[in-house]
Amino acid sequence: MDARNPVIRRAQPGDQSELWPLVCQFATSFQPERAAFARSFSALLDRDDTAVLVAEIEETIVGYLLASVHGTLFANGPVAWVEEIMVAEAARRSGIGRALMGEAERWAMRIPTAYIGLATRRASEFYEALGYKQSASFFNKLFTDRNAS
Repeated sequence: MDARNPVIRRAQPGDQSELWPLVCQFATSFQPERAAFARSFSALLDRDDTAVLVAEIEETIVGYLLASVHGTLFANGPVAWVEEIMVAEAARRSGIGRALMGEAERWAMRIPTAYIGLATRRASEFYEALGYKQSASFFNKLFTDRNAS
């Protein structure tokens, strides 16, 4: 796959079916549900504090990034957070991830935000090569039965 000239753009409603397989590949802790994905995707596209970016090669989506901005008290302003970034296996190590992260950084700087961050257990060398520093441990608590009364 020739990824020398990827197109990085905001996701559009029609991108949903091409993004679904990438979301399924991204998820290691959860089993994505198509209906929940569709609802979330549509809602996220309409948010001013969220960026859903896609990477295209020859009009085929080969990666995506989801980032959001939230307010803080400690950072003297809002911060941006990359929630998800996924590149199709055939397109990895070709600059797609770097291009997606670069566009997310430009988006966050335009807001402006104090910083952009993410939590990951994978690809630390990739993020360090982009200038990111490891700064904290990540903790979460799963709410396994969201539908319980």
